[in-house]
Formats: sequence, structure tokens, C-alpha cells
Amino acid sequence: MERTVPRYPSRIPWVQLVVRDESEAQAFYGDGLGFRIEPRDDVLSLLPEGAATAPLRLRVVPHARPKPPRTTGLFHVAVRLPRREDLARLFVHLTEVGLPPEGSADHAVTESLYLRDPDGNGLEFYVDRPEETWPRRGREILMTVDTLNWQDLLKTVSSDGPWRMPAGTVVGHVHLHVADLGRAEAFYRDLLGFDVTLRWPSALFLSADGYHHHVAVNTWAGVGAPPPPPSAVGLDHFALVPPRAEPLQVLAERLQAAGVPVTRAEDPTGPVLWVQDPDGHRLVLLEPPA
Repeated sequence: MERTVPRYPSRIPWVQLVVRDESEAQAFYGDGLGFRIEPRDDVLSLLPEGAATAPLRLRVVPHARPKPPRTTGLFHVAVRLPRREDLARLFVHLTEVGLPPEGSADHAVTESLYLRDPDGNGLEFYVDRPEETWPRRGREILMTVDTLNWQDLLKTVSSDGPWRMPAGTVVGHVHLHVADLGRAEAFYRDLLGFDVTLRWPSALFLSADGYHHHVAVNTWAGVGAPPPPPSAVGLDHFALVPPRAEPLQVLAERLQAAGVPVTRAEDPTGPVLWVQDPDGHRLVLLEPPA
């Protein structure tokens, strides 16, 4: 019997990407990945089975430029699937429709596969390993890059029905290229309140609620890397629920005191704050649940 894995709440309600070609995006994310696609306010909403809200959104900009190499921006958006069988079935489906993943890995805390959309936006699909198996060193949660045991994973497949992105699929984390790790840590840890769970020489992993990570940042595009042009494909923005149980007004005052411009707005979810991190990544900060 498949083991039950603790399901940590998603701190990232949605991620919005910029793509260039609507028909290509429809084919890739719909037929390829199995999302239900609904146009909403000039944005394509990508919904799992039975979902009313979309963890992924696409803004179609036909004249957008490719993202230049060696720039900051999106490394990948990581979509968390509910069960190991879902990851195995997605792999089988992608192979059958001619979209084989470009990579896979066992990270000790997750089992993951990787691919890119037609515009080169990085995507990770993963399932969490049981929390009691996560390797630790003191307060650190140790993540590895090992070979994924596909033979063992594929043993979990018990259904051969049509693939659809399953109910319970959420954005698990966002991984970003940044120019300076210390500057990113000051923003996501000191200002927003996330905990550092693991440090690598060129990457940093941050989380809340004891999870392995909700946000990761790296300097793999180069220390001091410039931002991509505003007209490039890639990350448009992502929504984030800060871990501190405090009103948005308190967070806004702390950000402004640190020199971070804040724009207050109303969203269907309620009041939100629009901000940018030190590398220009746009965030929508939502009120933490009561």
C-alpha cells in the first residue's frame, strides 16, 4: 500500500508565466500536461481536475523575446502532485505523447521530473517523500541530486485511464536565478519571514511550516547576473503567502522601512501587496489565513 505523505499547505497560490504562442501553449499544457485550460481576463488559467482556482496562469505576449542566457528570472516553477502514482502516470503519458522529460532526480525529500515548455520556461513536477525519511543535519533539511529509480516508481501505476492533471495539484515551490544570495536572503528571510532550510555555495533554500522549501534562489546564471528585458518570456509574477501571522499593513510598513516600494491593491482573494524582490521578480503578497 502506498504510504501517506504529509501534505504541507501551499504558500504559493499561483504562478503566472509569459508565453508567446497561444496555440502552442494550449497544446503543451492541455494535451501534453493534462491541465484544463480556461481563458480568464486575457490570461489562460491552467486547472487540475475539479479545481476552481488555477495554480498556473499564462499571459500570452506574441512579441515577447526569448529569455537571454546568463540572466536572472525563473529557473523553474515546481508543481507538486498528490501521489507517487501521479508522477509515474505523468511520465508514461508524456512519453506516449512525444514529450519525454529532459531530466529527473531523486532529491531525498522529493522525486522529480523536469521539462520545458515551448518558450523554455522551466517546469518541475514532483512528489514529496514521507517527511520521516527526509535526511537532516541539525536544523538543515538535506537535499541531494541522485538518480531517480524509475523502475520502482512505475510499479505504483494501477490505472491506464486518460491522464488528467489530478485534483490536489498545487505549486510546491518557485526556484529563481538571482544575482546575489545574501541580498535575496535578506528579502525572503529577514523581511518576509521564511526560514533557511539548506545552504549550498551557490544556492539557498527557504521555507515555512517545516517544509523543505517554498522558495529557492541560486546564482547559477552568474553572480551579478543582469535581469532579462521586461519584454522577455518567463516569470510574470507569483503569489506568496508570508509565514508570519501578521496583517499586511505591518508587512507593508516593514518593507517600506527597508526601502522596498509597495503597491496596495484589491484581488478577488482580498487585499494584496505588489512588490519586487531585489532582482526584480514581481510578487503578490496575500494576507496569511487567520
